[in-house]
Amino acid sequence: GDPLPQTKRKIIYIVYLIAALDVTWMFLQFSVTPYLAKKLGFDTLWIGYLQTTVGVIQLLGGPLFGRFADLFGARAALSLACSAAIASFLLLAIANHPAMLFIHKLPTVFMHVLPACQMVVADLSEPEKKADGLSKLGLCFGIGMIVGSTMGGLLSTRYGQTFTSCFAAAGNVFSLLLVLKFIPKTTKKKNKSLFDVGEITRLMKFPGVTPTFLVKIIAGLPSGIFQVMFSIIALDFFKLQPQENGYLMAYFGIVQMVIQGAVIGRLTARYSESSLLLLSVGVSSLVGLAQVHTKNVFHFCLIVLPMMFALSMFGVITDSILTKSVPSSDTGTMLGLCASVQSLLRTVGPTAGGFLYVNYGISSFGLIQCSVNITVKCLGLLMSFYRVHLVKDN
Repeated sequence: GDPLPQTKRKIIYIVYLIAALDVTWMFLQFSVTPYLAKKLGFDTLWIGYLQTTVGVIQLLGGPLFGRFADLFGARAALSLACSAAIASFLLLAIANHPAMLFIHKLPTVFMHVLPACQMVVADLSEPEKKADGLSKLGLCFGIGMIVGSTMGGLLSTRYGQTFTSCFAAAGNVFSLLLVLKFIPKTTKKKNKSLFDVGEITRLMKFPGVTPTFLVKIIAGLPSGIFQVMFSIIALDFFKLQPQENGYLMAYFGIVQMVIQGAVIGRLTARYSESSLLLLSVGVSSLVGLAQVHTKNVFHFCLIVLPMMFALSMFGVITDSILTKSVPSSDTGTMLGLCASVQSLLRTVGPTAGGFLYVNYGISSFGLIQCSVNITVKCLGLLMSFYRVHLVKDN
C-alpha cells in the first residue's frame, strides 16, 4: 500500500518539467557553441576535440554524480546539476577566446540533470511502469529539443550569442528554484557510504548487467559518433544557417516526441524487452545502410524517422533492463553508469567522427553503423540462442 501515490505522481510530473527545461537550455546552448567556435577560429577537428573534452569530463562525472545522488538524495543532486549548468552558461556568455570555450565546459562534470531525473522516476515508479516512465522522460527530451533549438536559432540570430547564453543561465536559475521547492530530499528507502569503485564492480556482478552494458556501449557507438558530429555536418555538408539548423533539430525533437510518447510505451507493454532490443538493433543497421546514400537534407529527414525509433527504443530498454537488475538503493549509481556510456561515446565520438568525416566523408558513418549493428545482432541472437536472455522475461 502506497499512502501517497498522488504526491509521488506530482513529484514525477515536476521532474518531467525540470527535464524538459534542462534539455531546452542545453539546445539553446547547442545553437551557440558550434557557431561561436567557428567565429573563434576552430575548425572541424578542433570542434571535435572540444566535444571530446566534454565527453571526458562527463565520463569522470557520471558515476560519481550517480553515487552522489544515491547518497545525498534527489534534491541535492539536482541542485548541484542546475548550479553547474548556470556556471557553464555564464562562462559561455563571456567566452571571447578559444581557451574560454574549453573552460566553460568544466562545470559539465556535474551537469547531469537527466540522469538525476531518471533516478527519481525509476525510484518512484512501480517496477512494471519503469520503462514507460523512463520513455516519458524521452518525451520531455523531445519537447526541450524542439523549444530549445527553435528558440536558440531565433535568439542567436536576433540578439547574438551572449544574450542567448545568459538566457539559458537564467532558465537554469528557474529550474533550480523548481528543484528546491518541489523535489523531496530523498527518494530512496535507505542510505549508504560514499563513493567507492567496489560499488561499480558489485553492480556489474548482478545477472544480466554486464552483457546488457556491453551491448549498450558497442551498439551505441556509431550513432553516438553521428549525433555528436551532426552540428558539424549541418554546418559543413548541408551548409545550414543557425536558424535552419534550429528548425532541423526541432523536427528531430518532434519525431522523438511522437516515438517516445506514442510508440515505445505501447510496444513495451506488448512485447518482451529482449525482442524489442533486437528489433532496435536491427532497424539501426538498416538506417546505417540508408545513411550511406544520404545526399541532401530531405533524405536525411526521412532517415531520421527509423533512426530516432531505434535510438530511443534502444536507450529506454537498456536503461530499464539495467535498473531492474539492481536493488532500488542503487538505481542512481546504475543510471550514472548508463549516463557515462553516453559520455564515453562523446569522448570517442567527436575525435573519431572528425577523422572519419574529414577523410572519408559522410557515408563512412552509415557503413560503420551498419556493420557494428549487424555484429551486435549476431551476438544477440547467439545470446538468446544459448538462452542467456539479457533479462529473464518473467
